[in-house]
Amino acid sequence: MNSVLHASPSITPALDRESCYRALAAKDARFDGVFFTGVKTTGIYCRPVCTVKTPRESSCLFFGTAAAAEAAGFRPCLRCRPELAPYALQENLAHAVWQRIAAGALNDGNVERLADEVGLSSRQLRRVLLQHFGVTPVGLAQTQRLLFAKKLLQETRMPMTDIAYAAGFGSVRRFNALFLQRYGIAPTAVRRAQPKADEDERDALVLRLAYRPPYQWEHLLRYLSGRAIPGAESVQRGAYARSVRIADAEGWLRVTHATDRQQLALEVSMSLAPHLMPLLARVRNQFDLDANPAVIEAHLLQDSMLAAYIAAAPGLRVPGAFDAFELAVRAVLGQQVSVAGATTLSGRLVQRFGAVCETPFAEVTHHFPVAERLASSSVEDIAAIGLPGKRAETVRNLARFAADGGMHLRPGIALADAVVRLKSVQGIGDWTAHYIALRALRYPDAFPAGDLGLQKAAAGADGVRLTEKQLAARAQAWSPWRGYAALALWMA
Repeated sequence: MNSVLHASPSITPALDRESCYRALAAKDARFDGVFFTGVKTTGIYCRPVCTVKTPRESSCLFFGTAAAAEAAGFRPCLRCRPELAPYALQENLAHAVWQRIAAGALNDGNVERLADEVGLSSRQLRRVLLQHFGVTPVGLAQTQRLLFAKKLLQETRMPMTDIAYAAGFGSVRRFNALFLQRYGIAPTAVRRAQPKADEDERDALVLRLAYRPPYQWEHLLRYLSGRAIPGAESVQRGAYARSVRIADAEGWLRVTHATDRQQLALEVSMSLAPHLMPLLARVRNQFDLDANPAVIEAHLLQDSMLAAYIAAAPGLRVPGAFDAFELAVRAVLGQQVSVAGATTLSGRLVQRFGAVCETPFAEVTHHFPVAERLASSSVEDIAAIGLPGKRAETVRNLARFAADGGMHLRPGIALADAVVRLKSVQGIGDWTAHYIALRALRYPDAFPAGDLGLQKAAAGADGVRLTEKQLAARAQAWSPWRGYAALALWMA
């Protein structure tokens, strides 16, 4: 069995065996998901924050991923639940592929198709994942499916058959056999060990999503509140709610903050149960749950101006988007108008082109229009919501781009290439492209230097607004976390 240094080259070299054990002994939440500890005397692997008595160092082996720990023969801890750990994602091809697998990309077992989407041969894909994580694509997918099923077993009352299929297994028999083989217990034993949850009056599932503290929930919710699309989204009473359309299913979700647990609580309509893996991946992205604030802020605090903003609100997250096309259209509507004006326009667009839906929330009545619907509409029809003709044309151009798959970027594509691709849509310039890249495509170094608010917030002692060129030059020192610097300036 390998230690973290050998099993996961993606872990920073500074995180050696001694550092891992210190973090484990301190129950340091900053390292949650960064590594896992396999205990040789019990055969179990845990998160660094596990509340059990710290084992002796000689009994510990450290792994960069849950999959590597399971490949070495360890079973997941039932107390700290490794499936709750936030990911330790980095900006490289291997982690981009990992994200897709965690969202269910290999639930059909088609490695060749995933490799083709990534732009590699299946042999190259296997080599990349073995090099970074110490496991094959199939091994990584099996671990993700098992841990996801374990999550559903411990957090929901879903029937066993529904859990098996929601976790990507082709049959209940296969699910039971692999679970027993890998974990040494039957799935029903995991469920019996957990207290029953209260019946939910809305016929919904409630799932828990962990993050690394601190987390500025109030700041994030305030940002989303001002930009929530009327009819499709709502921010009310400390909760975010929206309509959902994913694959062939329709429903809704609601997100709240469980402060005492350092988790978000995700309430999902039962109609979305077959698509929980990709849905949870989207929510994790939207609420930036895998960010490591300690790493990000340590870098940005070196700038005296940013330091004051970050110190006042540690744990800032970059609000993402549940749907990339939806956010991109919202960005186009926001060109040359106020945030409030863009919100009004987006609400009109939803009412005019969106499909009606049923949710428990009075404010959420429609789905955001699909790309194909807007792509087939006339410029005049789109402009009727109150848009100039040129901007209505940009909305239609963007819709055609998205309908042709333009928003689905190959994993690992560089930020500069993503911006160039977005700017190929007539009517989308540098500001809009960077804004979409930051919030919808999750590039942490995207930075819309042409943003007037950022230029004002970054003004010097004389109060003179920086030019776009001056701001871009200053922001170079904030790379690779310029997106978080942008958020700190916006919130200021």
